[in-house]
Amino acid sequence: MTNFRGYRTALIGVTALSALAGPPALAQQASSDATQTDAQSLNAIQKQIQQLQRQLQKMQKEAAQRDAQVKAAQAQAAAAQAQAAHAQQTAEHPPTVNPFPAPPPGGQGILNGSVTSVAPPPGSESLAGPSPALLTQTGPGYSLVVGGLTITLGGYVEELGVWRNHNEVADIGSSFNTGIPFKNNPLYYMNEYRQSAHQSRVSALIQGNPDPLTDVAAYMEVDFLGAATTANSLESNSYNPRMRQFYATIDRSDMGLHVLFGQAWSMLTMFKDGIIPRQELIPVVPEADYVVGYNWTRNAQLRVAKDFDNEKYWLGLSVESPEVQYYVGPNGTGTPGSTVTYQRPGGTLLNPLANYSLDSVPDVILKAAADPGYGHYEVYGLGRMFQDRVSQVGAGQTDLVPAGGVGAGAVVPIYYGGHDVLDLQLSGLAGDGIGRYGAALLPDATIGRNGAPMPVPEVEALFGAIGHPLRSLDIYSYIGTEQESASSFSLAGKGYGYGSPLYSNSGCNIELSSLPCVGNTSAVTQLNFGAWWTFLKSDGVGTFLIGPQYSHTIRQTFKGPGGAPAPVEDMFFLSFRYYPFL
Repeated sequence: MTNFRGYRTALIGVTALSALAGPPALAQQASSDATQTDAQSLNAIQKQIQQLQRQLQKMQKEAAQRDAQVKAAQAQAAAAQAQAAHAQQTAEHPPTVNPFPAPPPGGQGILNGSVTSVAPPPGSESLAGPSPALLTQTGPGYSLVVGGLTITLGGYVEELGVWRNHNEVADIGSSFNTGIPFKNNPLYYMNEYRQSAHQSRVSALIQGNPDPLTDVAAYMEVDFLGAATTANSLESNSYNPRMRQFYATIDRSDMGLHVLFGQAWSMLTMFKDGIIPRQELIPVVPEADYVVGYNWTRNAQLRVAKDFDNEKYWLGLSVESPEVQYYVGPNGTGTPGSTVTYQRPGGTLLNPLANYSLDSVPDVILKAAADPGYGHYEVYGLGRMFQDRVSQVGAGQTDLVPAGGVGAGAVVPIYYGGHDVLDLQLSGLAGDGIGRYGAALLPDATIGRNGAPMPVPEVEALFGAIGHPLRSLDIYSYIGTEQESASSFSLAGKGYGYGSPLYSNSGCNIELSSLPCVGNTSAVTQLNFGAWWTFLKSDGVGTFLIGPQYSHTIRQTFKGPGGAPAPVEDMFFLSFRYYPFL
């Protein structure tokens, strides 16, 4: 009875707030002062409506789960009665042929999009597994209700083509840094076209409520952008699945406490709402490496967040798996008589063909977020620690060097005629040793004069705008930059570190030149334009989209003997996607 009262209260609240939000009849009767209510008050009311709607959806989900459990129990009872009747009949008239086909694993089968149960033979109830799953539609897409858990399927099929004016020998994930070739490389003079379905994705969200105050969930997401050493594009195009996300969450509504553990988007990544998983603000581009200036990783983490004032304000702390990208120049580390150990090839269960940094503590992220009623706002800090070892025969020293940065971001919707017509976003991160968290993947650190890690200063920024001129059309643009300062020193007339003015770029602009071309990147700037058009959509069937995009990227380098080469790359994308659960 309490749930039905809560359901009715939420429904009355939604109805009342919807009435206040602006029906024409009430608007005409309002006083002149009421008609001057500013957009911020209306947005606050709309926010309250959204919160009540979320509560209503949660209650509806709980009611659907209970109904599913009742139906499952009824189905089990009916199956048991049928088995008893059949057992009695068999005892009286033994069959000459076994009428009970063996069930599939778990005692369930899925035929033509519907879930069917298969009755096990008498005496083999252990084959039946859990109660039969019930296929129920819960809004967009479908969910499988199994016991007290709801399994929501997701993902999409994609075919994507990309053309580049310089050849990176890359799939649909571009390298915005060293992948853009200089003129000394024959690839600079060759165009590139790739066509791929590797970004196609499958996902599953498993949710349950062990008690009225607790929500638990697990989320799994896989694509096919993994490339094992046996992968090629000659004939079978067999590329292996890749774990994107795999995490679990526990949420307590009475405490406003939210816990996440597993592999997920870094908490440093901007969100659209609070600090809520699956509400990350991901660029809508088809490019697999997103856009320059975007701050992100997906890695293992343990995250704890607390919301305040009915999810208006948030505070989160995350400890995340570390990794440092070092750069050592053509002259080595600059530590005569010493050996600097800062990375090694992967050992047990790591990739032996890749180098891994030698970290001793996790990356730590602290974030505060606010949803005051109009827009979403964040401030965050990143703490890191870099480690290496400087050794001589019989002695040595381990160095620990702190690094990190601070950032902020905002997402602001623009309304016209009561509709969200434009979404603006702005984010930035500045600090030392933050290259890993930028899409261009500029170096985090180099080796200093004393052999210790030397973090590289960097600034990253991104501005985006997504317009909604039609219900079936979104138009977007992003402009971003990532810029690093030189971290170098000289010894005996030679340059060391990153961005040294003594590094020669003499051969960078001459094809197949034997002259040196160090070409340390000082900045990467990118401009993107694109659109997504929903050309077919049907409830219960899914959504088809087409998405063209143009990208213009400038790679600038530190000046040295021979100048500062700055190659420019233009890319065109065309994506076709089918979301069967949207």
